[in-house]
Amino acid sequence: MCNEYRFERSLDELLEEFSRLSLPMTWVGGAPNLEPRASVRPTDKAPVLVGREGGVELRELRWGFVQARGGPLINFRSDGRRFPTGRCLAPMDGFYEFTGVRPPKSKWLFTPTQGGFLGVAGLVRDDRFTLLTCPPGPDVAPYHDRQIVILPSNLWAAWLNGPQPALVPAPPGTLTVTQVR
Repeated sequence: MCNEYRFERSLDELLEEFSRLSLPMTWVGGAPNLEPRASVRPTDKAPVLVGREGGVELRELRWGFVQARGGPLINFRSDGRRFPTGRCLAPMDGFYEFTGVRPPKSKWLFTPTQGGFLGVAGLVRDDRFTLLTCPPGPDVAPYHDRQIVILPSNLWAAWLNGPQPALVPAPPGTLTVTQVR
C-alpha cells in the first residue's frame, strides 16, 4: 500500500486552492517553510490540514501512528467505518505504488490527471497522522489491491468540518500513471 508520496507544491499554491474553496487557512506561529519534497516516507513530517471553525489549520505532523508492536501504522482501512473526529486531509501531488515480487520492484507514480494536487483523507492522533484506504478504483487496480482515499476538492470541507462523505475509490481517469523504474 501507499508508503511513499510526493508534495512539491508551495504554501502559496495551497493557500490559493483553499481560498478558491472558501476555506481560510491558518497555522500556528510564522508561515511554514514547505520545501518541495519528491519523497515523503513513513515517520517523515509532512503538511496536513485539519478542520477548525470557519476554515482549516495547516500542521506539520509525522506520518504513521505509533503502535505497541511493529512499525508505524501508515494506512488505515476505511471500509464501512465512520470517523466522527480526528479527520485530516493530506495534500500530495503524487503517490507511488510498487509491483513485482523481487527487488528492485517496479515503481509507479500516480498523479492527478487534472494537475494540481490530491486531497487524501486521513486521521490525526496527537502529533501524527495516517492515511485512509479503500478498495482500488480502475486507475489503481492493475497495480494494487487497495488505494488511498482521494477526495474531490468539493468534498474537502465536508471531510474536515461536516458530515462524513462517502469514502470510495477514485473514479476512472482521476489519475495518470507513469512508470518510474
